[in-house]
Amino acid sequence: MASDRKQKILETLAHMLESPKREKITTASLAAKLDVSEAALYRHFANKAQMFEGLIEFIEVSIFGVINKITSDEIDGEKQVQLIVTMLLKFAEKNPGMTRVLIGDALVNEEEYLQTRINQLYDRLEASLKQSSRIAETQSAKKVETEAKANLLISYVIGRWHQYAKSGFKRKPTELVQIQLDLLN
Repeated sequence: MASDRKQKILETLAHMLESPKREKITTASLAAKLDVSEAALYRHFANKAQMFEGLIEFIEVSIFGVINKITSDEIDGEKQVQLIVTMLLKFAEKNPGMTRVLIGDALVNEEEYLQTRINQLYDRLEASLKQSSRIAETQSAKKVETEAKANLLISYVIGRWHQYAKSGFKRKPTELVQIQLDLLN
């Protein structure tokens, strides 16, 4: 029951982040949306930073769960790269509130360690893309600068996330993705 309430708090927070107006979310506004007292929120989370940590954990589990599935199911390194990039863009498109967390928009006035954690997530994503790029390099006769390619791809993904959030969630991150991936290859 307590975990259900905790989940409901996180879902409501994520939903509030979907607002294109980008208003600061307070514990008071979150409590009002849930029709509970602020004290009820603090029974489940010590502070708002812990709520954002919960969202980041959801993002990490979701994204890296799919990346692990992609890399275990697909042997072609280049296809792994394309599937990972496409999945990251689709994840943002399906989860606009989480996109604001991913780009740090929602974390601006929050604890600094939350942005550090997002930066670490970027590093892990880049490492995954680098590993798949290395596999692709060994499978082809073409020399690939795997580090530069992985960095370019993660920069592309983050840029698409930003464009999506800053457009009020109108510019879909997946529009033109296949054409753009072909250009980046």
